[in-house]
Amino acid sequence: MPSGLVALLDDVSVIARAAAASADDITAAAGRAGSKTAGVVIDDAAVTPSYVTGLTPARELPIIWKITKGSLFNKLVILLPGAILLSEFLPWLIIWILMMGGAFLCYEGAEKVMEKLGAAKHGKTVEDTIEDPAEFEKQRVSGAIRTDLILSAEIMAITLNELNLDVWWERGIALAIVAIVVTVVVYGVVALIVKMDDVGLHLTEQDTSFERSLGCFLVNSVPKLLTFLSVVGTIAMLWVGGGIIVHGTHEVGFDLLYDIAHGAEYAVKNATGALAGTLGWATYAAVSAVIGLTLGAVIAFVLHKVLKFEGAH
Repeated sequence: MPSGLVALLDDVSVIARAAAASADDITAAAGRAGSKTAGVVIDDAAVTPSYVTGLTPARELPIIWKITKGSLFNKLVILLPGAILLSEFLPWLIIWILMMGGAFLCYEGAEKVMEKLGAAKHGKTVEDTIEDPAEFEKQRVSGAIRTDLILSAEIMAITLNELNLDVWWERGIALAIVAIVVTVVVYGVVALIVKMDDVGLHLTEQDTSFERSLGCFLVNSVPKLLTFLSVVGTIAMLWVGGGIIVHGTHEVGFDLLYDIAHGAEYAVKNATGALAGTLGWATYAAVSAVIGLTLGAVIAFVLHKVLKFEGAH
């Protein structure tokens, strides 16, 4: 074999190995970054089923598909290019955008807690009477996509902040991977949740007692599952939002919240022996959630009592 061809094949193999390593780095970075978005993802999965409440079962999956397409457009067309430009030209701005998103999560979580405790609800709710189904569906989809834009912006900001990739196109691929996976998972789960009761109703009409029992179980489980997701989503929002504020303020030179959260974590670790890792992390998460709840309550008070702002749920 001519030496020139051997050299060419050797170069190709080197390039292929480098590309494979780069792909591994991108996938690993996307996985690590995606795990940090758990709070936003859980809340998204908990909130979205409410957008098909009150509509006919035949329209549920088409509506979810419309919202899914809108979510992908939000992430890949609107937010992804902006995230890449920020990381290239204004990387110092990312932490401030991240903290703004964290404050929004704290506000949303705190407002849900306050409403559960008896505070007044603000803005329109999804329980409004349906007068024009077509227009109502259009409004629901538009509202869901607007809400998704805010949550998607937070997901992309969290992801971008966690990426440790030097090349802009690698960051872009990692962001796209997280965007697509999160969207598919969230709206796939949402589709399963909203159709569980239909599947259950179908099973209750079958011949065997096992199928009927399973159908009743599914029908009765949907409200409880949605309530559980709502609670978990609220806690996750406060934990993630508070954690973003804790680390964000530390990075810009304000260490008080960071010292409180990590001081509590280390104190528990030093006192709990074999369970130090788990209990230390739980303590940090709990302190972060309390910080998030406190900040969110302050923001809610300013918005609704001082500025008289009425949002839309």
